[in-house]
Amino acid sequence: METLQVIADTHRLADMFENLPDAEAQPTAIIVSGLPGTGKFFFCRRLAERLPFVILESDVIRKKLFDDPTHSGAESAHLFRTIHCLMDNFLQKGIPIILDATNLARKHRERLYRIAERLHARLIIVQMKAPLEVVQKRLNRRANGNGDSDNSTADWSVYKKMRPSLEEIDRRHFTVDTSKDIAPAIDKIVKEANR
Repeated sequence: METLQVIADTHRLADMFENLPDAEAQPTAIIVSGLPGTGKFFFCRRLAERLPFVILESDVIRKKLFDDPTHSGAESAHLFRTIHCLMDNFLQKGIPIILDATNLARKHRERLYRIAERLHARLIIVQMKAPLEVVQKRLNRRANGNGDSDNSTADWSVYKKMRPSLEEIDRRHFTVDTSKDIAPAIDKIVKEANR
């Protein structure tokens, strides 16, 4: 039953993506990982200005799947099964993607790597970071309705709940501190994607 729901949700959500980029013989999958408030949304939007990729934004997809998101384990499990299915579908068609999601645990990232490897997609991994005080300010602004126009509902309490599950990335990856100028990191990733 769950699998049928994931398939149905995937087909429904696929229709919300318009103006898809041209298919590539070897599409690229850019996996952007990080805790809430580390700047994933801002970074992905800036990156997409330089690379015409589909952005799979977990916060947008969560809101499309659930009217009142709770960030519960069951909700997140369904969300990520759906995201994996969307990623698989786009890469099969040669459509390059940027995945904006926390992806904190190694086992969760491994699923993404397996999808990319099975479909012979080029994989670029980006880990977002920011100092704790910067993250807390961002999340407090978000909670007060004064934050950037991102789609996340995660607040400081969600950050504290998720932080213990953060595991180091053990593959080659870019690390970006979003409290600093992100332009040099964007340049490096664009260069890597255009090889």
